[in-house]
Amino acid sequence: MMQLSRWKFVTVTAAIIFGLLFTLPNLLPAGVRDAMPGFLPKKTLNLGLDLQGGSYLLLEVDTKALRKEKATNLLEDVRKSLRDEQILFSDLVLTPTGVTVRVTDPSLVTKAFNKLSRLNQLTKTGKQELTISRRDDQRISLVFSEAALAEEGSAAVDQSIEIIRRRVDELGTREPAITRQGANRIVLQAPGESDPEKLKAVIGQTAKLTFQMVDTSVSLQEAQAGRLPPGSEILPSTDRYAPAYVVRRRVDVSGDMLTNAQQVNDPQSGAVQVSFRFNSQGAKRFADVTNKNIGKPFAIILDGKVISAPNIQSAITGGSGVITGSYTVESANELAILLRAGALPAPLKVEEQRTVGAELGADAVKAGMTSTIVGFSAILIFMVLSYGLLFGGISVIALVVNGLLIIAAMSATQATLTLPGVAGLILTLAVAVDANVLIYERMRDELRAGRPLVTAMDAGFSRAMETIIDANLTTLLAALIMFFFGAGPVRGFAWTLSIGVFTSVFTAVVVTQLLLALWFRYARPKTLPIS
Repeated sequence: MMQLSRWKFVTVTAAIIFGLLFTLPNLLPAGVRDAMPGFLPKKTLNLGLDLQGGSYLLLEVDTKALRKEKATNLLEDVRKSLRDEQILFSDLVLTPTGVTVRVTDPSLVTKAFNKLSRLNQLTKTGKQELTISRRDDQRISLVFSEAALAEEGSAAVDQSIEIIRRRVDELGTREPAITRQGANRIVLQAPGESDPEKLKAVIGQTAKLTFQMVDTSVSLQEAQAGRLPPGSEILPSTDRYAPAYVVRRRVDVSGDMLTNAQQVNDPQSGAVQVSFRFNSQGAKRFADVTNKNIGKPFAIILDGKVISAPNIQSAITGGSGVITGSYTVESANELAILLRAGALPAPLKVEEQRTVGAELGADAVKAGMTSTIVGFSAILIFMVLSYGLLFGGISVIALVVNGLLIIAAMSATQATLTLPGVAGLILTLAVAVDANVLIYERMRDELRAGRPLVTAMDAGFSRAMETIIDANLTTLLAALIMFFFGAGPVRGFAWTLSIGVFTSVFTAVVVTQLLLALWFRYARPKTLPIS
């Protein structure tokens, strides 16, 4: 075991080169990194919110609003299905978990039931989305199953996380940490973003864009007086032509069919606009709707407000259009960002917000560096005093290589270093030295038992290995549990600790063994300095 193996030499050399290459960018100014050749690594450690400063938001997905919208869509589907079959109905009522409807003609109840049964769909897990049943007095009930609603809520949280990530990335915020907390909460940490209000303005908007026909069968005054036609609603307006519009509830084209949105200027007037383009499905549907409704107003609705209601002059077959209004360049660009990122499936409520100042982050970095230096110095003094300059120095060299590999691995994986992560780094250094202590103490025991020098050194590594592996496996399991079940800083601590487990075993065993083998080969000692 104390022989100079070629594979050990090559492995340790490669590890040191890796450590130097991926750690070096952290020590260089940004201008120097940018000027480096393309084949060299340029990634650096990302500092977390507590080290860099930034904003923290705890968001809650409004799953109640999602359920209400789902039930409303079902109500419109029931109305359309029965009208298409010319089945008269009454008492079409929205319930918290579905819809009930009464069929006027008793002889058509079976036909209506069969027609409405086609609205039932399978969830992603293969279960029926609706429970459809007949009731007394010719009523049919359509109720969403709890499993379907729970699955919808979970999917909404996952979708919200991805949309928030795209929106925050568009702002240029570096490495936001977005994690799920509980059933319907999301934690957003944006290092470097000192204005939480700006974050809230961008991510808090549902940005739900829909295109719906304006109901011209009644005037706004008649609808407000109580003569609102079934299947229509009154929506407020942000344009300058009317305070509100009567709009059909059915969505003809939705914003999730958009492929792009950009802030542009009108070539004639120079006015700021937002251009948009649909995918093939949206373009076809947009063309069909505009072709069938030439001369009628078409409402463009954003987050429940009509932002424009132009008359359709001709069929729009190109799959693109513009949104006009009183936009500035900044507000139009913000709207374009929201549309490109996609609509949130449900509104978000801010439960908690915090701001960590850059000065506080700098203080945390300084405290972390001080803690690391003090810890490293204490370990160095202890090892030199306990095992002498040679063996203590070798363990310290292995410790330096260990720290180098941890920083390199975190830089290569673009991991975020938090203050608890610094604690994990310091703990890793202590665990790495613990392995050296076990090895050295085992060597002493073997020498005292009368073993030859080489045999004692071999036994120091081989017989201590079982204890080293047990200790590090326990640490790794604890780190994995914290990583998968924790959130935020806890995961940062666990990730740093997990990387440190692998690097500490490698450096404490392989690097130390190689250095001792080199010393033994060239010094040919008669005794060990630690005996």
